[in-house]
Amino acid sequence: MPVNLKGKSLLTLKDFTKSEIEYLLDLSSDLKQKKRMGIIGQQLKGKNVALIFEKPSTRTRCAFTVACVDEGGHPEYLGKNDIQLGYKESIEDTARVLGRLFDGIQFRGFSQEHVEKLAKYSGVPVFNGLTDDYHPTQILADLLTIKEQFGKLKGLNFTYIGDGRNNMANSLMIGCSKMGINFTLIAPTKLWPVDELINECKEFSTESGSSITITEDVNMVKGSDVIYTDVWCSMGEEEKASDRINMLKPYQVNKELVSKTEKEETICMHCLPAVKGNEITEDVFEQHAQVIFDEAENRMHTIKAVMVAMI
Repeated sequence: MPVNLKGKSLLTLKDFTKSEIEYLLDLSSDLKQKKRMGIIGQQLKGKNVALIFEKPSTRTRCAFTVACVDEGGHPEYLGKNDIQLGYKESIEDTARVLGRLFDGIQFRGFSQEHVEKLAKYSGVPVFNGLTDDYHPTQILADLLTIKEQFGKLKGLNFTYIGDGRNNMANSLMIGCSKMGINFTLIAPTKLWPVDELINECKEFSTESGSSITITEDVNMVKGSDVIYTDVWCSMGEEEKASDRINMLKPYQVNKELVSKTEKEETICMHCLPAVKGNEITEDVFEQHAQVIFDEAENRMHTIKAVMVAMI
């Protein structure tokens, strides 16, 4: 059955089937190849996309802006001081106004509830550019990068190590379990994802034929095709930095940890920005820099695919 995502919102990959995610990845690859060939698209011509940012961004803002312009659309940046989202005006009313003026809305902020309300009341596709709970556009870029490196997704062994209850750990567990990738999360027990999400993802993994392992044991990186890490302290949690550093020092991605995979072809990934010397050492980062910056570039190609498919 052909995949049709027109009018759909991207709030979390929990809402997407394996075939829908595969469709977005295939479309991303096609659009990436066309951009490399200098082929200009017009699939967003006459379309306007609102870009709401409560949190600062490099990759998300630039990726949405370039992707929209590449396909003939107009992106409009709306910073936290540009609109009264949830302050002088309710989320619901802001959504209904923006839905009358724009063909799509990107939201990057704190509350998952806010992005869900924008989708419910705006009447146009809404794209989650990051909330405290989920970061689905990043996961699409990660999946595309992994597929480019290995030529497949199903059956690979993926390990996330570090802060296991942040939006990246949540979203990677969802993405891997949907796509048949064996997912291992290595973190202190205090930083594990909530049981409800783990159980949801175990249902996804049962359907896709993969496994989910949650552990404190760093030796469980053995056999990993991919090691993935993220900052130890997310935006808005700066006051917890010293405690997190002390707690997560044993979970640093360094040469000794990578050697535990016992695989020469293991790749290391990071969604950036990286605090080198904390979650990953500079030597390991630089050794895998080509993959990491492919991953950053792929934010734009996958975001372009999302907007083209859904707007």
